[in-house]
Amino acid sequence: MITEKLLIRVKGASTVTVLTGAGISAESGVPTFRGKDGLWNNQQFEELANISTFEHEPQKFWDFYNWRREKLKNIKPNLGHFALVDFERHFSEFHLITQNVDNLHRVAGSKHILELHGNLNRNRCSQCSAIEEHGSDKIKVPKCQKCGGNMRPDVVLFGESLNQEILREAQEASASCEVFFSIGTSGLVEPAASLPYLAKANGAYLVEINEEDTPLTPNVSESIRGPSGKILPRLAILFDKLFT
Repeated sequence: MITEKLLIRVKGASTVTVLTGAGISAESGVPTFRGKDGLWNNQQFEELANISTFEHEPQKFWDFYNWRREKLKNIKPNLGHFALVDFERHFSEFHLITQNVDNLHRVAGSKHILELHGNLNRNRCSQCSAIEEHGSDKIKVPKCQKCGGNMRPDVVLFGESLNQEILREAQEASASCEVFFSIGTSGLVEPAASLPYLAKANGAYLVEINEEDTPLTPNVSESIRGPSGKILPRLAILFDKLFT
């Protein structure tokens, strides 16, 4: 249920921060690679999306990531992604923090995005850190056009830390916002899981949109149960009315 209190807080806000997790993309058909989907050639996702595998078995690593990109090739943003584009129009300061690497927020048209775990649509050189858009060809182990080093997807792998500059920006956006939305995230993966608490500690109205309870649920200002692909468009329509 969308309450009048939420609409009042949104109406008076100039700074809004949104955190999205796998739930928003699952509605587009993005596989989670967990549970029964977490197996590839009898190996777990964590064994393949790993810095050690990239360094010692780059061919196996890239076979997996080429397969993963193929899985995402025809997947499109859903109404939840597009609703967040509409959200952005209404606030003088808006930040979209995402744990997803599927590029769907960018395809939908969101602008102010902080990609905590990177973006699968880009490659990054393991030697000089040059960034390239990945090509459509399934190159076995792509090489950097600048230095010849092995390229890798520009995502955070198991065994690596997050980009500290992006994390700092996400923390600042969370600490300074007046309304914070946590959408489709389990609330279990750190450091993203701490961002809603940071927002609340600094006075933000904390809203969770999820299909089920999470560890965050007892601490939120408002909990809205259901698929984000249905709830976010409804909110976008209400926000349009608020600001017209």
